[in-house]
Amino acid sequence: MPFAQIDGIKTRYEVNGDGPPLLMLAPSAFDASMSRWRLNDVWKDLQPLDTLAGNLRVIAYDRRESGESGGRIESLTWGAYARHAAALLDHLKFKDAFLLGACMGCSVALATAAHFPQRCRGLLLHWPVGGFRWMNKGRSNFDRHLAFARANGLAGVVERARKSKLFWGDPEAGPWSCVIGSDAAFAEQYVRQDLNRYLEIVTQSRDNLFNDTMPSGASGEQLMALSVPTFVMSGDDASHATSCAHALRELIPQVKLSPLMPPQQNAATVRDWILQSTGIAGTAAS
Repeated sequence: MPFAQIDGIKTRYEVNGDGPPLLMLAPSAFDASMSRWRLNDVWKDLQPLDTLAGNLRVIAYDRRESGESGGRIESLTWGAYARHAAALLDHLKFKDAFLLGACMGCSVALATAAHFPQRCRGLLLHWPVGGFRWMNKGRSNFDRHLAFARANGLAGVVERARKSKLFWGDPEAGPWSCVIGSDAAFAEQYVRQDLNRYLEIVTQSRDNLFNDTMPSGASGEQLMALSVPTFVMSGDDASHATSCAHALRELIPQVKLSPLMPPQQNAATVRDWILQSTGIAGTAAS
């Protein structure tokens, strides 16, 4: 699979199939590698990177700080994730694309539509994240990392990160754990930082990404101003609150909320929803 410098960050990606371009924004919170499309929930049965390539030009990538992609030590924002996604489309010379987000990938899709609406043909949001429990989990995970870094120093973080390489599964390892575990030069640079300045960056990142109970990725004002056709399929658990999907239905002007809840969501129904929403088969999903 190829790599490219995207927004100054080494990025692993793949492109398969023919048809309208579909940019895949991976699930699994901060551990959003392409592999999650083959391993997580309904995607394990659907295998979308393969099956959708028969109808769409499927573009998948390891989000920055995930999988085999690199990262940059800076204050993390939804706008930064959106800029990375848009820069990948630039690199591949796609003027625009449909965006399929799952889990926190929905937040990146919403941020991309808010900051770069001209790059989005439509948004397909499967199990968008948001709500009080999602906000608390995000803030708690960042706080656990802050406490660990204060107690053990950056050398201790590097040791922990090299063992786990996962932030959401091991919050003490921090949001750059995957890059630390796979890139020795990055780890060397990381450990030489000023600890206090680093703690400020992590605190800013926490407050940028988890500052309210709204659907993550865009503010209420940004959602109300979206001019991008949007299709939502709700989750129903602590991180993927049904209320989050309904908030998107209430705020986005051109939105259709699927009536299918998780018990009715399977490889066949989710595939049909994707193909209908992109206009490949039948009418747009309701």
